[in-house]
Amino acid sequence: MVVLPIRFERSPRLHAMLSEEAHPVGTRVVVQGKRGPEVATVRGEPREPLAQERYGAVLRAATPEDLKRWEDLHRAGEDLKWLLRARARQRGLPVKVVAAEFTLDESLVTVSYSADERIELSSLIGEVRAHTRARVNFAAVGPREQAQMIGTLGACGRENCSSTHLQDFAPVSIRMARDQQLPLNPEKLSGPCGRLLCCLQFEHTQYLELLKDLPRKNAKVCHEGSGACGKVTKLHPLSGTVDVATDQGLLQNVPAADLRRMTDAEVRALPEGGRPQGRPGKGPRPAPSE
Repeated sequence: MVVLPIRFERSPRLHAMLSEEAHPVGTRVVVQGKRGPEVATVRGEPREPLAQERYGAVLRAATPEDLKRWEDLHRAGEDLKWLLRARARQRGLPVKVVAAEFTLDESLVTVSYSADERIELSSLIGEVRAHTRARVNFAAVGPREQAQMIGTLGACGRENCSSTHLQDFAPVSIRMARDQQLPLNPEKLSGPCGRLLCCLQFEHTQYLELLKDLPRKNAKVCHEGSGACGKVTKLHPLSGTVDVATDQGLLQNVPAADLRRMTDAEVRALPEGGRPQGRPGKGPRPAPSE
């Protein structure tokens, strides 16, 4: 027995399943999933099973008859999805039917839907049973799961990450955007699902490492070479530089390694306006303001 990484059609997540045969990558197989028998694809090399883990089961390599039946059931699911959408509109139900998926033996159909509030869908069960004898399971999905199942294009122009490679939806916070010095514009920071972009988490750890070597925003610093002092107005983690507003009214972009924090004595010596006094005419060449 070996363990094979298996991927289902509507999700990039890999599921470890036991198999008596080491099927090559790309092989379509019939597996025993939680809902029943389904067709999936082998997406990795076999490995040895671990005693403490629990696995699903690969039943066999999919035959041409299995694939033909799976395609027919897929079309039937699409037809059922659009029918239920039309019936929901007729009944004024505030719900969006995302998908209708049959098991390979047509014993169960799972209707995935999204709604802003808890909703009763029993009125749609009769519509389903008029077209199939399969048991009906309604499953609510969130905005990210909906985008994963449907598939959309991201701001980068490529297919969204949740449909291509994400294995789990990790928490994403607005703090990640702040750490990456991104403008806090909801339209630019939200994905097609309306939630914060999943890709904000990809480089966040690296940004945290880079920020350790930079002064904080609004910190009062002095340039080691020229002695010009000012306040940090913006950080540039990737280049290791910061923008400093000097007492001369200039905005300078300087390497963080060339700066030092002002001492308490220097801060107390500031004029009442709180603006530092540097050495006029001796600061680094000013960079154009962004």
